[in-house]
Order: sequence, then C-alpha cells, then structure tokens
Amino acid sequence: MRFRAYIDGAARGNPGPAGAGVFVEPERDRPALEFYEPLGATTNNVAEYRALLLALERAEEAGADDVDIRSDSRLLVEQMQGNYKMRAEHLKPLLADAVIRAKKFRAFSIKHIPRDQNTKADRLANKGADASERSSRF
Repeated sequence: MRFRAYIDGAARGNPGPAGAGVFVEPERDRPALEFYEPLGATTNNVAEYRALLLALERAEEAGADDVDIRSDSRLLVEQMQGNYKMRAEHLKPLLADAVIRAKKFRAFSIKHIPRDQNTKADRLANKGADASERSSRF
C-alpha cells in the first residue's frame, strides 16, 4: 500500500511552542488522514524531524510498504538523502531514528516541495504549536 504524506514542523520563537503536522493523501478506500502533535518548547528543526517520525510511525501502523514523504524543509530532505552532513548534535538521534524507520519499508522516498504546496501539513503543525502554547500557560 502506498502512503504519501506531507509533513511540516512549526516553532514559535525557535525555540518556542512547537508542533508537528502530517497530512496523508487519500488512497483507494482510505480517506485522507490528518495528524498533529504538540511538542512543547523546541526548535523548528526538531519539529520538522518529529513530523517525519510521526509520519513514519503512522505509515508503519497502516501497514504501508511504499512511503513517499513531501516536506518544505530542504535541510531535512537533504539530510535524509545523505546530501547534507548533520552538524547539530541534538538532531543526530532524530535523523538516525528516521533512517532506521525508513529502511523498514519496501520503498521509501522523500522530496522537497515549495511551502505553497504544503499548506495542509503547515496548518496541522500550527495546531500542534497552538496546543503547546496553551499547555505552557499553566
């Protein structure tokens, strides 16, 4: 089964209240799926990786074997493809986890897209950031 997900991370303040968002295209009998996750206070790059990991977790749960990820984060895409070296120590475990998870699928691809093609995932990432913002007020 194919699983095409659009992912995005958002952080207000960088670091600040953050969220991860995933929009999954409908496929045959499966409707479109939407997921978001509040992340508390963190950086935008961490939020981008958490969005990728959330998508990979949901793909595995759905029994997908062909996973296609779309992201407007060129840094994340290039690092996942091995084209950019990972310099940030705190992101290395997230990248390693994502690579291990991606290898579980028969086919995996990740592609950079412009921001204006990622509005659904951006909306979901902001819902996660909103939830993080609300929970940090207490």
